[in-house]
Amino acid sequence: MNDGNEPSDGLDIRFSHVHLYVDRVCDLSAYKEFEDSLNLFQENYDEMTAGERIDEDEQRGISLDVDVGRQIWQSITEHNMDDNKSVAEEFASHGRDIVKQLIAGFGFRVTGCHVTSHTSTVVVTSKDANGIQIVVSAMKSDDENSDVEEANAAVEDNDYHHFAPSNITRFYHAHSNRQGIAVLAFEVGHQCLEGIFLRYSEHHPELVPKEFKNGPVEYGDEARVFEVFAYYSGERGTSLADEGTMLRFIEPITGAANTCKLPGIAPVDASFSRCHPAFFDHWVSNVISRTGFLDTLKDTLYFTPKVDFNAGVVAAGEAQIESTVTGNTASLNAEDGSSALSDQSQIYLPINNALTEVGHVHGFLEEIGQGVQHIASRVDNIISFVQEANDRRKIFGEGFTFLNIPRSYYGVLTKEMLRKGIDNIKDPSGNKSDDVLSLECAHAILNICTAEGVLLDDSSVDLDISGSTIQTILDSKISLEHKEEYLQNREEIVVIILHSRYVNMYNLLKNHLSEQSYIAIVRNQILVDVQTDDLLFQIFTSNILQRKPQDESPFFEFIQRVCSQCVGPDGCPKKVKPGCGGFGIRNFLTLFLSIEVTKAMLAASNAKRDGKMKEYEFAKRKVQLFTDQLNESNPLLTEISEAMTKEGAARDNITLSYKEGRIEDAKVWEEVTEKEASAKSLANDLLMECNMKYQRLMRELRESQEDIQ
Repeated sequence: MNDGNEPSDGLDIRFSHVHLYVDRVCDLSAYKEFEDSLNLFQENYDEMTAGERIDEDEQRGISLDVDVGRQIWQSITEHNMDDNKSVAEEFASHGRDIVKQLIAGFGFRVTGCHVTSHTSTVVVTSKDANGIQIVVSAMKSDDENSDVEEANAAVEDNDYHHFAPSNITRFYHAHSNRQGIAVLAFEVGHQCLEGIFLRYSEHHPELVPKEFKNGPVEYGDEARVFEVFAYYSGERGTSLADEGTMLRFIEPITGAANTCKLPGIAPVDASFSRCHPAFFDHWVSNVISRTGFLDTLKDTLYFTPKVDFNAGVVAAGEAQIESTVTGNTASLNAEDGSSALSDQSQIYLPINNALTEVGHVHGFLEEIGQGVQHIASRVDNIISFVQEANDRRKIFGEGFTFLNIPRSYYGVLTKEMLRKGIDNIKDPSGNKSDDVLSLECAHAILNICTAEGVLLDDSSVDLDISGSTIQTILDSKISLEHKEEYLQNREEIVVIILHSRYVNMYNLLKNHLSEQSYIAIVRNQILVDVQTDDLLFQIFTSNILQRKPQDESPFFEFIQRVCSQCVGPDGCPKKVKPGCGGFGIRNFLTLFLSIEVTKAMLAASNAKRDGKMKEYEFAKRKVQLFTDQLNESNPLLTEISEAMTKEGAARDNITLSYKEGRIEDAKVWEEVTEKEASAKSLANDLLMECNMKYQRLMRELRESQEDIQ
């Protein structure tokens, strides 16, 4: 038995599942019928487009033909008016069945279930047996008769505490009667559970529910389970437990067969089609006391902070937060990216707290209380994953939408860009100094692009326009005054215009991606960041588990970590690091801004619909300020990323130089480290100044609106 002392090699712990409490879970037969229709759709679709596909890997790289898909889906569901109606209507994220969303949107399937007289539970997973597991439970309506009793034969209502209706009731009571992500569950190694129980009992007895005061509960030959409340209701030591979100620890009994280790889950057969593997990456909480939760996790699980986003760095207008990523130190030492993709032993738990009484985190805490903000999962090809999710939603009328990312995040066309050109287009060394165009000619071309619809309202270039179309427009519209200069540089001008669609991303990644990949990233609003030699791609769904459009609620995040495959200074291939790509400040800030932009855009849309023009103009100005802040932050974020990359490389060279006895070389690299650390610090200071500027501008806008009212 573990005596509660810290083991020399760390706690054996890994992600297991998340448990959602929702308003309603349908009968298993309804979900299986829906899955069968989707599988039939895929068979019919593949037959109609057989010449375009060779194998499953290639299928996952090709977007669906939405028009063809809708015709096939309509023929399959013509007897089901609800499914046909949902395709015809404009998609709304609120009021949806999260199980059906996961099935249709991502190709997940129901692979387990449990039913009692009072609750219904299903387990939704991706195709990979060790991938993400989402457990969804709801109270049964009085008149509901489930058809899964046979699958759950011999299971009595009170056998499994985690399926008791009192859990749902307690969570709803603590969570402002809202649906939510109620439990974060971890699998622990043999003999680890007793130590976790002893440490919670000694250091945080207030967080141990009465059902577990005497220790973990053993469920026959399935597993032992221990649960605690995740957070204090206020500061540690001066407040009681927050009885909403819980942490669950599962120690499987040796030889337990089920993929889902939660005791009582009956396996359900499932047939997958076009489903990416997905694996948990990190789970994010919004809390009142960030330091209190950090201390609790350190005391009980030996988790330590990995990344800090300090006060003033993460801000959107008046909204400011602090955030710390904590977690374990896993022993992963993978040789390739596929091992890093599927590994579930590296736990990361980002923790946010609000610093101001405005913004998403503050609104979340005020409206529904402390809880899980979002669940992040890794996929193998995020461009394909998101493209398919968008196609599926358009075809089936079910699935997910994603947060709105302003096009300026990726790049817009400017007069200066036309005049100076884009670095490295012709000269990879970056030494090009001559202007491409005169200021007058650049101005004339920009005006033509605006007038002829090449540019959208936000000065971004239409993603679907071709170079030949741009050339035809400019050939016919350029004035005689600028025609000679234009014709001399026509080819480069067209390249600059097309390149502007993703110029900010190109400045980060250069030629590591094709133009097709860059366009797909912009079209699907995927975020990109760089840390040392690793890449991080991210996207965030719109809110889930909403009853009404503007309700605060959780969301999902999907990421792709492209781990470095470079050689180190010693000439040997670098090992894949857990969490490669990190938690980029660029994407963290962009997420924060995008949440606020999305809310302001929704407010503008609603106000315009209701004829409230003053509110509409106010919301539009908020959108513009958030977008301006993102535009001004972008070059600073690039400076931070580049300095971090150079600093990391210098540290690697310091280590190698000392190892090989090259002391003078090590000293040179130490100077480089100091230089890049100084550059990073300066850019961080400028970023904080930028944030303070927009905090002031947003406050002035809000106060002017209050004066009008």
